[in-house]
Amino acid sequence: MKNVYVVTHPEATHHVDGLVGGWFDSNLTDRGAAHAQAMADSLAERLGNATVEVHSSDLLRARRTADVIAKRLDANMTIDTDLREKSYGAAGGRPQAWLNERFIPPPEVGERMRHDEGVEGAESRMDLAVRAYAAMERIQEMAVESQVVVTHGGTATYLLAAWIGMPIDAADRVHFRFTSGGISLLRKEDVFHSHQIVQLNETGHLR
Repeated sequence: MKNVYVVTHPEATHHVDGLVGGWFDSNLTDRGAAHAQAMADSLAERLGNATVEVHSSDLLRARRTADVIAKRLDANMTIDTDLREKSYGAAGGRPQAWLNERFIPPPEVGERMRHDEGVEGAESRMDLAVRAYAAMERIQEMAVESQVVVTHGGTATYLLAAWIGMPIDAADRVHFRFTSGGISLLRKEDVFHSHQIVQLNETGHLR
């Protein structure tokens, strides 16, 4: 059996400053740092004495979260740039209103994954999905039974899509709702080898 805990980093400065995140390297707020410790404590309670690997996006807000979790779990940490949030190109670090004025939403039908959102240098959803699928493939191939993956809300959707085996070209409408500091549990069970989403975006530890 394999358990993969997908966690989204808690509150970061771009959230409270009303800025576009993406590859903009914002830090955790004081509240976010406290929530990171609460997440680590919750994971330690769930995992007990299990041997754990921690995988993290290289962006500061995720990496700081992963540092706290890895220390609490006495786990090795691997940095994986494929776990980054979607790049918003020229919009990264600008006011959210700047992006809202320029953003072109995807069409209801037709090409949605490779759609140009109208912002210079921004990744398409397909770019993000390709990265996330590759990261999840590497994570699944590792022999350790318990893993924690520290990532971002947009990326997490495609990690889960990859986990359940959704073809990448069929992922144009999938969207799992994640909030800052949420914990989701993915499990591969031994009998049928099914890939389960056991818990989605659990946040009770933040209270």
